[in-house]
Amino acid sequence: MKNNKVRNIQKKLLSDNWYTLNKYTFDYRKEDGQWETQEREAYDRGNGAVILLYNKTKGTVVLTRQFRMPTYVNGNSSGMMIEACAGLLDGDHPEDCIKKEVEEETGYKIDRVKKVFEAYMSPGSVTEILFFFVGEYEDRMKVGEGGGALHESENIEVLEYSFEQAKEMMASGEIKDAKTIMLLQFAEIHALFS
Repeated sequence: MKNNKVRNIQKKLLSDNWYTLNKYTFDYRKEDGQWETQEREAYDRGNGAVILLYNKTKGTVVLTRQFRMPTYVNGNSSGMMIEACAGLLDGDHPEDCIKKEVEEETGYKIDRVKKVFEAYMSPGSVTEILFFFVGEYEDRMKVGEGGGALHESENIEVLEYSFEQAKEMMASGEIKDAKTIMLLQFAEIHALFS
């Protein structure tokens, strides 16, 4: 549905060093009918997919830990973040992307995933929409060490926690990643371990 409150959109490229940062100037019609000119910046890094890997029998989840510079410069003293496995689509279908990311990052080769929802994570400044999945894993599915793609310099550590421990880590603040918290809460609400 087209928004008839927006017109005269102009886009100016500010940076395309890592991903793309654009400045948008546009007219927006207020509730009183008057038009006002607004400016916003939008960071476009593409869309992504994220998954909570879980083992119902063992009562465990597989997460990852890696260095995240933006958290480091914003007060996270180590810069290390515990997260659910995720990656950018890079033109792939979300389901294909997440299966590939699981193998690259965690070393598990899974064949079935279930999409549970999609969400904009920071709609005020980032264009990315994330596709959220859950998928069961078993020890026999481990085909590699994981750690991420060598050419992406990810240096990912693969972690396996009990679901109860992961929930405690979320409550204590050890897990602060929004997409991971959302998936852990989804698992709790939908009783994935029952």
